[in-house]
Amino acid sequence: MPMSHPLLRQQCLINGVWQDAMDGATIAVSNPSTGDVLGSIPRAGRAETKAAIDAAHRAFLDWRTWTAADRANLMMKLHDAILADKAELGRLLTLEMGKPLAEAVGEVTLGAAYIRWFAEEARRVYGDVIPSPWKNRRLLAVREPVGVVGAITPWNFPNSMIARKLGAALAAGCTMVVKPATQTPYSALAIGVLAEQVGFPPGVLNIVTGSAAEIAAEMCENPLLRKITFTGSTSVGKALAAKAMAHMKRVSMELGGNAPFIVFDDADLDAAVAGAMLAKFRNTGQTCVCANRILVQSGIHDAFVERMATAVSAMKVGDGLQDGVVQGPLIDMAGVRKIEEHIADAVAKGARVVTGGARHALGGSFFQPTLITGATSDMAVARDETFAPLAPIFQFETEADALRMANDTEYGLASYVYTRDLGRAFRIMEGLDYGLVGINEGLITTEVAPFGGHKESGVGVEGSRHGIDDYTTLKYACIGGLG
Repeated sequence: MPMSHPLLRQQCLINGVWQDAMDGATIAVSNPSTGDVLGSIPRAGRAETKAAIDAAHRAFLDWRTWTAADRANLMMKLHDAILADKAELGRLLTLEMGKPLAEAVGEVTLGAAYIRWFAEEARRVYGDVIPSPWKNRRLLAVREPVGVVGAITPWNFPNSMIARKLGAALAAGCTMVVKPATQTPYSALAIGVLAEQVGFPPGVLNIVTGSAAEIAAEMCENPLLRKITFTGSTSVGKALAAKAMAHMKRVSMELGGNAPFIVFDDADLDAAVAGAMLAKFRNTGQTCVCANRILVQSGIHDAFVERMATAVSAMKVGDGLQDGVVQGPLIDMAGVRKIEEHIADAVAKGARVVTGGARHALGGSFFQPTLITGATSDMAVARDETFAPLAPIFQFETEADALRMANDTEYGLASYVYTRDLGRAFRIMEGLDYGLVGINEGLITTEVAPFGGHKESGVGVEGSRHGIDDYTTLKYACIGGLG
């Protein structure tokens, strides 16, 4: 990636000014496919974050007064700019994160869709006129923007995770300070470039890169920041929420998952295999909604495994910029070590590797797409989110067994079911303790539907008409003296 590329920035964006860390410290950013250093970003901390929050607060005092239509019109310009540059944004995303280019461009397109959706929703933030118990008073409830929002986003979807938070915040009348992952900061900074180009006022969007601990601490403790939205692991989310709630911040948490993918005997076998491939191996298995446990009914088990093995073995692994590649590298070597630990644990407890199971010949953090059978509830793959290209097959006998196994986890984000029995589809959907349920579909995320988990998978929802609510606060007004 040439350093002169117009969408590449290697500085923080604070109050409309691109700037380095105050002490000049930097963090290198590398391409996980090649190991090449792409560039660097500032290692900012509390001081830079405070400056960004101050700027966002000043901008908020004006931004909140804009009409919903004016905010929506400016957001549509950002949507159009993202789509106009989706090819280059996709390439930048692939360089810093490793996912295949087609997936990267698809993510950018989804990110733009979130911006457009919330631009449209900006004009539909309604309140209520409440029937009054008094003849001489009128009661109103209105929704107002919560204020300055701090967003901490992950490396696995560096464009769309920001877009769906930013879209809701901007539409509600909030301003934002974004802290992107240090592994994949350039997609976020590129959104800042485009926002600047289309005319967003300084301070409405600020982007700070650097120390997660220092930036999060300032967000949690600074009284001018009123809400924190986070996507990441459950352990980090719990710690962050506890710190934020110590200062009575609003929080939205989109956390970890342990998605079951249930295949019943009556399922369309080809459709189920295709759905499992999509739900499991998209983004090299590095998504919070990935199929982490594939539960297959005994009558179809062997046929499913045979077809799944054929599909997994045919996957082309490589640099995401190369034609035909459908799986890139893991983000780092920690991911490689985790999948190795899960495979070793499973094999030691009786599982069998059907295909894959080892580091790829390409080296680095590339790993073979892997399918194992004989998975059981005492294995690490049953409890822990692998976040890698490992598909473990669990066998079950009855519908009750499937539901019990699927819900046997503290997580509750995404789940998938394949069956041609309509009654069963509804029974399982209603019985699954998950925020998202895909019936005969392996890819279900869309800007028009709510995205959020049950249990320890999070708090709040993103996307849909509900997604803007977490960025507003209710105010009740009792107007008297009308008699």
